[in-house]
Amino acid sequence: MADSEDVNAKKKLVVAISSRALFDLDKSHKIFKEKGVQAYAKHQQENESVILNPGVGFTLVKKLLALNSSKTPIDVILLSRNSADTGLRIFNSIEHYGLTIERAAFTRGEPTHSLLDAFEADLFLSSHYEDVQKAIKSGFAAASIIGTSSKNAHKTQLRIAFDGDAVLFSDEAEKVYQESGIEAFSENEEKFANIELKSGPFKPFLKSLHDIQSSFPEKNNPIRTALVTARGAPSHKRVIHTMRAWDIRIDESFFLGGLDKGKFLKEFGADIFFDDQHKHCESAAQYVSTGHVPNGITNE
Repeated sequence: MADSEDVNAKKKLVVAISSRALFDLDKSHKIFKEKGVQAYAKHQQENESVILNPGVGFTLVKKLLALNSSKTPIDVILLSRNSADTGLRIFNSIEHYGLTIERAAFTRGEPTHSLLDAFEADLFLSSHYEDVQKAIKSGFAAASIIGTSSKNAHKTQLRIAFDGDAVLFSDEAEKVYQESGIEAFSENEEKFANIELKSGPFKPFLKSLHDIQSSFPEKNNPIRTALVTARGAPSHKRVIHTMRAWDIRIDESFFLGGLDKGKFLKEFGADIFFDDQHKHCESAAQYVSTGHVPNGITNE
């Protein structure tokens, strides 16, 4: 049995990220796809001293690590399909940028999602779609990164935006829309306006962010969150009641009624945005780093 100090210890926020999500490895990956693993390994070894450019998840990781303290413990784990030998360039880049990433697993081509439970990860970001799919099915908040590193992110504050249905919430309402249309969806949401939605895969991660936020004063808080959803009135009511029931604060909410999400995310200055639908991810990726969440009826 754990002693009282362990029981009362504050839970650490753990983010697991792949090397291709952290750094821009497109050129290296192209060599791997076209010429094979030996050519890839040779390329990485010959370029060990060449620092990699930031990838889609870089600003998120950098800002999270800046918040790490005994008061708000945050750990970033590198999960890579490289071998430790070819991964040396990645660690050289980590050192160059001053990222305090101490834990890593190199699987030499094997899947990485199976390690999430051992590392007690709260979030998994990867460019390997199958790993992300399997992580979601295992109950983890996971997203497949798309686009390039965000040029519109806020300079200092960590800003994370979430879609609602199938991301923060279950896809129960989305199923009604997909199967019966917008009128049936609206009627259903009005009928159940005061009934909270079931949890989606990203609720625990949002809750962990909320806990970290709550440890800082509300004014000039280092974290800001947003809900960016295609829902509009009157279906917004159920969302509001759900967040109240969860006792989780969302700083900004955008009920867009089907409008394009990308420009709103640009104005918000998101470090990353999570959505389950490809069309919304493509819109968002023009402006901010984006993670596709392969969950719910739209991804079946």
